Amino acid sequence: MAETNDITIVGGGIVGLATAHALVRQAPGRRVVVLEKEHRWGAHQTGHNSGVIHSGLYYPPGSAKARFARGGGEAMYRFCAEHGIPVQRTGKVVVATGPGQLPALAELARRGTANGVRVREIGAAELRDREPHVRGVRALLVPDAGITDFAAVCRELAGILAERGVDLRTGTELVEVRRDGPGLVLTTTSGEVRTRHAVNCAGLHGDAVAELAGATPPARILPFRGEYYETAPARRDLVNALVYPVPDPAFPFLGVHLTRMVDGGLHVGPNAVPALAREGYDWRTWSPEHLRRMAGDPGLRALARRYWRTGLGEISRSLVKPLFVRAARQLLPELRGRDLVRAEAGVRAQAVTADGALVDDFLVVEDEHWVHVLNAPSPAATASLLIGEDIATRITSRVA
Repeated sequence: MAETNDITIVGGGIVGLATAHALVRQAPGRRVVVLEKEHRWGAHQTGHNSGVIHSGLYYPPGSAKARFARGGGEAMYRFCAEHGIPVQRTGKVVVATGPGQLPALAELARRGTANGVRVREIGAAELRDREPHVRGVRALLVPDAGITDFAAVCRELAGILAERGVDLRTGTELVEVRRDGPGLVLTTTSGEVRTRHAVNCAGLHGDAVAELAGATPPARILPFRGEYYETAPARRDLVNALVYPVPDPAFPFLGVHLTRMVDGGLHVGPNAVPALAREGYDWRTWSPEHLRRMAGDPGLRALARRYWRTGLGEISRSLVKPLFVRAARQLLPELRGRDLVRAEAGVRAQAVTADGALVDDFLVVEDEHWVHVLNAPSPAATASLLIGEDIATRITSRVA
C-alpha cells in the first residue's frame, strides 16, 4: 500500500507553495505533497499577475485583506531580497482626476491610515514632479507599494521545497476524492495519493475541488479576465512607477491603471470581463460546461442583473480598443492607440455567493480533513507568505 502522507496541497500557485513552505518550517519532518495540474508552477493567476506588491490601502479595517496585506507586503520584500528575486519599492499614486473624486480619495486615506499604511495626500504640483505626464488635481502617495515577479517567487519556493524533501508533482490533476478510514485517497491523473489531511489552493477551480471533496461551497467561482496592453518601448517613460485611479464605488475592481513592470515595461490595464471558461484568456476560449453552469446559477444571474451596465462597458472596452485607450487617457492624456500593443491577459477567480454578492474578503472553509481556500483575490500574491502561515497553522494543529 502507498505511504500515507500527512498533508497534501492541491494547487501549485503562490498560495499553495507558500502554504507548503510554511508547513515545512512549522512542522519539520511532516510528509507534504503538492499537486499541480499544469507542468509548471504558478501557471495561472500567479503567472499572469501584474507583479504589484500592495500596501493595504483599499481594504476595510479589520478585514483579513487588511490584516494580511501590510505585513505580507513586507514579508514579500524580505523574501525577494534574501533570494535575489527582482523587487523594487517604487511607491504609487492614486490619482483624483476631478473634484468629484476628492471625497473618495479622502476615504481611501482614512482606510489606509486605519490599516497602518504610510499614506500622504499630495497636490497637483507634487504629482507632476513625480509623474510629469499624469493628469490629476490631487493624489495619495503610497510609498510602500512596489513591484516584483511573482512567477519567480513561485520558482524559488518550489526549489526550496524540493531541497527540504517536499514531494512536488506537476502534471497531476485531481479527479476524485474518497474517504478511507481516518484519511483520504486522492485519485489523480498520475495515480492515487493517500493523505491524512488536505488543503485546497486550486484557485480558479477551488469550488470544483471543494465539491469533489464532498463539501458544499458557500460561494462559487466566477472567472473574470483582465486584459492588458503594453506600451511600445519608446513610450515607457510616460510613467515612472505605479499610477492608479480612484476606485469607482459602483465597480468591484480597481479600474484601468498604469504599472511599471520589473523588466522595465509599462502595462496599461486591466479591464474586467467575464471569462467564457475558467481559464478563458481570450474570447475564443470557451467551455460549454462553464457556460451552462453560469446560465443555471442563480447567484451568477443575480450578479449579472446588478452589474449589467458596468459589464457592458467593460466588454465594450475589451472589443473596441479606442474605448480602452479613452479610459487610460483619463490618467495619461498623452497616450494614443498607436502607443499600445496587446499584452498577455490574466484570469482572476472571484467568489460569488448565492444571492449574487461578490465575496470581498478572503474566504476559507474547514472541515475534519480539509482546509478550502475559496476566495483569495488581490492582495493574495502580496500576502501569500503570511496567508500560507495562517493555513499551515490551521492544518498543523490537527496533525498529531
